[in-house]
Amino acid sequence: MTTAAQTRADYAVIARPDRDLLGEGPLWSARENALYWVDIKAPRVNRLSLTSGAVQTWSMPEQIGWLIERRDAPGFIAGFKSGFAQLTLEPLAITPIGAPEPHLPDNRMNDAKADRHGRIWAGTMNERSGPQPQGSLYRLDTDLTWRTADTGYRIANGPTFTPDGRTLYHTDSAAGVVYRFDVTEEGTLENRQTFVTLGDGESPDGMTTDAEGGVWIAIWDGARVSRYSPEGVLDRSIPLPARQITSCTFAGPDLDRMFVTSAAIGCEDEALAGALFEIDPGVRGLAPYAFGG
Repeated sequence: MTTAAQTRADYAVIARPDRDLLGEGPLWSARENALYWVDIKAPRVNRLSLTSGAVQTWSMPEQIGWLIERRDAPGFIAGFKSGFAQLTLEPLAITPIGAPEPHLPDNRMNDAKADRHGRIWAGTMNERSGPQPQGSLYRLDTDLTWRTADTGYRIANGPTFTPDGRTLYHTDSAAGVVYRFDVTEEGTLENRQTFVTLGDGESPDGMTTDAEGGVWIAIWDGARVSRYSPEGVLDRSIPLPARQITSCTFAGPDLDRMFVTSAAIGCEDEALAGALFEIDPGVRGLAPYAFGG
C-alpha cells in the first residue's frame, strides 16, 4: 500500500486534499489502472491513479450514486438522481437514458453493479429516509431499457454476485438485512432468502465478493468492513477509524488490494470521516463486469 498519507498495520489513508460527504460506488478500471468512486452529496466523481497516486475530480450537476464502465464504448453508464445516463468525463458529457421513478421525486439512485451478461442492477432509495419502503431494484439491459426486478426497499444498496454470477446479494440498509437471490439466465430473480442480518443500529452498505466467494460488506455506523462466508458466517472484520463506512472494492492488476469509501455527513468530530482507505484483504477479488451496451 504505497499511495497513502498515513499508514498503520491495518489501513492506509489515501492522500488528497478533500474528504467525501458521502463517498460511494468504488469501481476498479483495469484499462486505466485507476479507481473511480463518487461523492453523492458533493456531487462529484473522483479518480485515483494507481500508477501515479494522483487524484482527479469532476463536479456533477446533480447527485450521482455510481458509475460503471462500458465494455464496447468509451465512458460509463451512471446513476443520477434523475435516472440512468451515459457519462464521459473528458470531455464532460451526460446523455440521459431515462428515469425509472419520475413519480417519486424524493427518490434517487444509490448503488449498482454489472453482471456477467453486461446488465446493470441498480437500486433506489427515498432521500427523506421515511418509514415507507419506496425503493426498488432495477435491471438495465444492454439495449438501454429497464425493468423492475424487486421492490419494497427503504435503502436499496450494495449489489454483488457470487463468482459464478448465478447468485445476487442485495441489501436493504434501513432494515439491516442482506438478501440473496438466484439469477436466471434471462435476468429474473428467484428464491429470495435472508443472507445476513445486522443489529444494534449498524447497517450493511456497499458490498463486493472475493474469488473464494466471501462477501465483504461495508458496515455503516459500524466502523469496519466485514467478510462473510458463502454460508453467511462472519469470519473476518477489519476496523477503520471512521464510523460511516460505505462501500469497498478490490483493485490493482492482481485484484489483491481493497479500497474502502466512507462518509463525513454528521461526523464532523471524526478526523478521517469521508476518507478513502486502503486495506489488505488477504485474498484476491473478482474483476468487475462492464456494461455490455
